[in-house]
Amino acid sequence: MPTATRILVTGGAGFLGSYLCERLLREGNEVACVDNFFTGSRKNIFHLLHDRNFEVIRHDVTFPLYAEIDKLYNLACPASPIHYQRDPVQTTKTSVHGAINMLDLAKRVNAKILQASTSEIYGDPEIHPQVEDYWGRVNPIGPRSCYDEGKRCAETLFFDYFRQDSLRIKVARIFNTYGPRMRPDDGRVVSNFIMQALQNKAITIYGDGLQTRSFCYVDDLIDGLVRLMESPDDVTGPLNLGNPAECTMLELAQLIIDLTGSRSEIRFCALPIDDPRHRQPDITKTRTILNWVPQTPLREGLTKTIAYFDELLSE
Repeated sequence: MPTATRILVTGGAGFLGSYLCERLLREGNEVACVDNFFTGSRKNIFHLLHDRNFEVIRHDVTFPLYAEIDKLYNLACPASPIHYQRDPVQTTKTSVHGAINMLDLAKRVNAKILQASTSEIYGDPEIHPQVEDYWGRVNPIGPRSCYDEGKRCAETLFFDYFRQDSLRIKVARIFNTYGPRMRPDDGRVVSNFIMQALQNKAITIYGDGLQTRSFCYVDDLIDGLVRLMESPDDVTGPLNLGNPAECTMLELAQLIIDLTGSRSEIRFCALPIDDPRHRQPDITKTRTILNWVPQTPLREGLTKTIAYFDELLSE
């Protein structure tokens, strides 16, 4: 019998991590989910616990970890401002110390390792859409810097291990992703708008509502991560993973109001510090290298996500 591929997923009980664990198990892999449950939820992975190829390890990646594995997806880090700003020092440690510890683990066992980086690498960009060669415009001392600069440092570490130790690395820059299992209290725009609309509360838009984002459905994003991991070793990235279809916050709010049949009104609030005006990936390189393009239209993905939050509210 061939030996199953042993894969470790840090942040495996989180929004993205739980879907990734599902996908990897469906493909016949042995999956170890590592999470400290700061923002991850046992509920996200409860349905996987019966699978004999799945195990859960409660662990904080800021401490070293020892395991025999073939591949490692490093997704550990709070990703929404409301969570990563709660303990900014720990957020930076998770990105930087966590990257070092996971890179050391991959180095010890000669595992291939993928870093879940972020579009926040680009900060408040001066070019639009954002290409991978753009170095970004990031405030190094602002309230978002713990996340932005932590992720930038993690990318630095990945490429230094690649150059110095010939480690097999992959770096994905993930843009706004949404879908079922998002936390209702995570402060992200999709979950905020849906929760407010379902309860007929005022939908809060920060700024004038003309700032733009691009939203990728979770299934499409996970497919991109797996394709990147399975790409040839000379494909290191960074590669943008996101949906290039762009919309304003006002357009998103109106679409969610329409889909929910809500009576919500729109309320405008002050824009948070360092909140980027535009966020849209150029996926030309990703499309060429991975043959990957998001498949789920925004309306379809939002309909599934609304159904999930509606069920949460009825519990």
